[in-house]
Amino acid sequence: MVMEIVCPAGTPASLRAAVKAGAHTVYCGFADETNARNFPGLNFDRDEMREGVKFAHDHGAQVLVAINTYPRAGAEAIWHRAVADAEKCGVDAVILADLGLLAYAAKHHPGLRRHLSVQAAAANADMLNFYASEFGVKRVVLPRVLSVPEIAAINAETEVETEVFVFGGLCVMAEGRCSLSSYATGLSPNMNGVCSPASHVEYHDDHGALSAKLGGFTIHKVGADEPAPYPTLCKGCFSAGDATGHLFEDPVSLNAEKLIPQLAKAGVTALKIEGRQRSRSYVAQVVRNFRAAVEAQAAGRPMPQGMLAQLTEGQAATAGAYKKTWR
Repeated sequence: MVMEIVCPAGTPASLRAAVKAGAHTVYCGFADETNARNFPGLNFDRDEMREGVKFAHDHGAQVLVAINTYPRAGAEAIWHRAVADAEKCGVDAVILADLGLLAYAAKHHPGLRRHLSVQAAAANADMLNFYASEFGVKRVVLPRVLSVPEIAAINAETEVETEVFVFGGLCVMAEGRCSLSSYATGLSPNMNGVCSPASHVEYHDDHGALSAKLGGFTIHKVGADEPAPYPTLCKGCFSAGDATGHLFEDPVSLNAEKLIPQLAKAGVTALKIEGRQRSRSYVAQVVRNFRAAVEAQAAGRPMPQGMLAQLTEGQAATAGAYKKTWR
């Protein structure tokens, strides 16, 4: 059985590119605070979503809509409307995180398939089974803090489908529970949908060095001729005592392509690629490579390796928690 490839689409053009490149499924969001990639220039209005769903369905692909931020008190109607509009657009599932929103969707839109977002940080079988029994959740996106044996153990105790990240930006925190960015910028990734928002990023010449700042805080400082990574707090370079270095993880990308056979054996249903803020050419290339990899794995052929090195952050990659190098 070929594992499902779930691909990012930050724009209608990226959706079309992903589908044409062979994506089984595309995930995207509305152009508002209901999704966790609420950046200027990204996401879909309602007409674009409807047209994108039709295009995907006409080409044999599915569309998932991420409504995965936590509603603000008193503004729940914005999130309720997003769920209703997703169903009207004909999407194949919504990706939700908030308990109240899950309950609302289950009651008012029972025919709409529900997936649990990684923002819910459901990391054991009891949690998966709870969401399935209480809210009819069919699939859970697992947080990026689990090893392959831990994922296999979860799948052995649940019938809920599991989806795991295999490529792209690496969040080294328990998703949905990280407040680092909000301390620096006042904007929460869990409620406003923006982690390290570009509006709060600055680069300064600092006596021949280049400083990358977020919300006025220096996150990286590099030499004039060195590449400056994007200032994400959990991948920042910090000084503690006499030591200076990356406390959590280097500013690199997740690439678990070599682990596809192990993930298949562990019972994973779908492989998720991060990158709704990336270009359509990036999306297309990643999709083609992962589609080739999962088809080779399912057919028992050797999988192509090393095809994605040039697409990783800083041309460097990590297996993250899958290999337990930092946990």
